[in-house]
Amino acid sequence: MSTTPTEVLAFPNIKAIISDNGTAEVVVAGNSRVVPAGETLQDLRDNALALVVAEAKTLQRPVRVRIEDPEGHGELIVHPGGNVESVSYETRPARRRTAAPASTHAAATPEVIDATPAPTPAAKPEAARPTVEGQPWPPLPGETALAEDVAPADDEAPQQAVAADAPVTRRSMKETSFLVSAPVLEPATQGWRGALTRLGFRMDPSEEELSEREDIRTVSQHWPGPRTIAVVNRKGGANKTPTVVMLSAILARYSGAATVAWDNNESQGTLGWRTEKGAHDRSVLDLIDSSTELLSPSMNAAEIAKFVHHQTADKFDVLRSDENEEGDHEVTAEEVDIAYQVLTRYYRLVIMDSGNTARAANWRRMIDHTDQLVVPVTAIEDRAEAARLTLQTLESRGGHDAELARNAVVIVSESTDAKRSMTGDALKRAKAEAQRIADGFEPFVRAVVRIPYDPALVNGPIRYEALQPATQRAWLAAAAAVAQGF
Repeated sequence: MSTTPTEVLAFPNIKAIISDNGTAEVVVAGNSRVVPAGETLQDLRDNALALVVAEAKTLQRPVRVRIEDPEGHGELIVHPGGNVESVSYETRPARRRTAAPASTHAAATPEVIDATPAPTPAAKPEAARPTVEGQPWPPLPGETALAEDVAPADDEAPQQAVAADAPVTRRSMKETSFLVSAPVLEPATQGWRGALTRLGFRMDPSEEELSEREDIRTVSQHWPGPRTIAVVNRKGGANKTPTVVMLSAILARYSGAATVAWDNNESQGTLGWRTEKGAHDRSVLDLIDSSTELLSPSMNAAEIAKFVHHQTADKFDVLRSDENEEGDHEVTAEEVDIAYQVLTRYYRLVIMDSGNTARAANWRRMIDHTDQLVVPVTAIEDRAEAARLTLQTLESRGGHDAELARNAVVIVSESTDAKRSMTGDALKRAKAEAQRIADGFEPFVRAVVRIPYDPALVNGPIRYEALQPATQRAWLAAAAAVAQGF
């Protein structure tokens, strides 16, 4: 049975309140329900909306919701199926610093207040304006102008006489253009703002959504020439292989660039165990043996598929290490050079897994070819200490190795150890330890990114789509940090 607006107004109001301090609650008939904790403001909004939908299902009728969050307030009507029937929403005014008179103490510590609408002040010469990234920064509509932006009164303005017969200076047509170069901001697609946009109320994206868009833009670029990433840590079980898989999946997914994950273990690595197997058993040794043919000018690019294993969902290829348990061949530095020459002929991005011996010839030659170093660790102190020693070793060598260490990206995972209980107090301890380790590396490298625990990374083949949304977002941020080093 359809519900009229009069009936909707008779329903008891529900309040969804999200505070600046990162807490949230849903209030129904005076009873408060705690919203499940989220990693971001967007997570809190989604969790609050889930509680509202659950209440609508319980009542078996639409409910009116009053929204209060740090970015705006308003009302919407949620049906038991989760769709929104009608809505009103108003964003909060921006907050700006106002300049205090120079003669008061407030000039040193300006007060932050809510801005009030004010008439647009007369513009001063552009050279006198504060700038952001080289562009003029006038007061926004509805905001109080800074003191230095306010034009002088008429009786204070300099008098500039203009001769009536002054010649008119014309500009060259080459100095102007009718094209608009500024990018158009696409409306919000996530959370409350996305729901409002889909109802016809165009809303700007939240800060969280803008940050995600910027990370996607960063990893979607194409760089001139191939780029090589080395994932290193002396300690086994430090999350090297999952890191290689996730960086490969995200960079291939968003950039569309030909991407290969190369297991550069001196003997037998595990990258092939955590990824899809193709229709053959070939490894890096087979590729090296066929390098002359593969480097021939007449060779078709598709022939590389005979030696790599394609990941059908995540759109990158895997070059496996030698998996012959009875073999005793260890990859040499010269063989690394040969394989690298072949792969950079066919791929834009090469992401290298590594063994645990920084003294091995293939490990050191890998570093020679590396553009960006990535050091994964888990929330276990011996893995972190091994990472520190790896960076220390590279820094002590000087030159290219030291520059890689200083520009490294450290990726701290809360844990992917299947033997640990990751619930309750154990999960809290892992989070605290991950933060301690991240803080310890931060002064010495270019970037540190934390990855939450996710059971999909513990065992078996790794798939991007199998990860929880918060984990996907964290890996996107990690890949963006890596790409910034290119």
